[in-house]
Amino acid sequence: MGSLPPSLDLPSPKRPNQSISYHQQQQGIDETTLVSLFKSQQSHLNYFFQNLDLSQTLAFTRTLLSSPGTIFFSGVGKSGFVANKLSQTLTSLSIRSSFLSPLDALHGDIGALSSLDVLVLLSKSGSTEELLRLVPCARAKGAFLVSLTSVQGNALAALCDMNVHLPLERELCPFDLAPVTSTAIQMVFGDTVAIALMEARNLTKEEYAANHPAGRIGKSLIFKVKDVMKKQDELPVCKEQDLIMDQLVELTSKGCGCLLVIDSEYRLIGTFTDGDLRRTLKASGEGIFKLTVGQMCNRKPRTIGPDAMAVDAMKKMEAPPSPVQFLPVINDQDVLIGIVTLHGLVSAGL
Repeated sequence: MGSLPPSLDLPSPKRPNQSISYHQQQQGIDETTLVSLFKSQQSHLNYFFQNLDLSQTLAFTRTLLSSPGTIFFSGVGKSGFVANKLSQTLTSLSIRSSFLSPLDALHGDIGALSSLDVLVLLSKSGSTEELLRLVPCARAKGAFLVSLTSVQGNALAALCDMNVHLPLERELCPFDLAPVTSTAIQMVFGDTVAIALMEARNLTKEEYAANHPAGRIGKSLIFKVKDVMKKQDELPVCKEQDLIMDQLVELTSKGCGCLLVIDSEYRLIGTFTDGDLRRTLKASGEGIFKLTVGQMCNRKPRTIGPDAMAVDAMKKMEAPPSPVQFLPVINDQDVLIGIVTLHGLVSAGL
């Protein structure tokens, strides 16, 4: 059989010694270049802050604050991601907000828009076709239209009820094309306005936490000791006259690492830990068989009340002079009602 014509010649298999290592494929970059880029981005952001029209910003913030309806955000591409994020931020601050996709809006989603609402349109150039098509439809619904743009005299700004100019010196991209500085400016602007709204509406820490119940922020502000403690029937309790050796099963079986010493009315007398057991055994040897829990227990343990915040319980455990792994929970009459452990707090996500 004849050889293949030159145009169909297949490449020869690459021999092992011809392989290119991962590190050889990497383009070089040094610390000086990286520092220069960060400084340039900082300079571009400083330009934004120094040239932002605060009167426009104040008017925009007051418009959002006084809106009786929902604040919608819309954008395309990277600006769309920012718009979605800003909407989520406002929602987390108990402000009615939603993202409106400009494409989906023209296929039914604009039905969510009403004359009570504000529609904020994000576009660097102000010439985004999808937003320009959305404007007359949104205006027909009676919504108040605001554009956030970075190019002066753009088409979108001319069509909206209000425009806020977001000053952009240039993109960090060497071609001045990739939207990396403009989107950073949009995010910083929107998030700062969001915090202004949060303060103006006097949102409390508890209200904020209620919007984040599954996260660590919410748990630290919502969970109380009584929500995470072990209850009475789970406690490793004993009386002070009980022999230490008779209480070893109770000490080790409840997963608390301690015994809670109580009187006949369930008032807390003290605590005896597995560490106390080791120290007593080392100091007393066989004498431990005759010792009672009351003789060796700590009669001044750290305690906490059921209505204290769980995060404060963790702080109390970690406080000087030395950390502890648990806190007995007592009521106003010193009656033992539970125990909170460091393991339990961590397991609860605190």
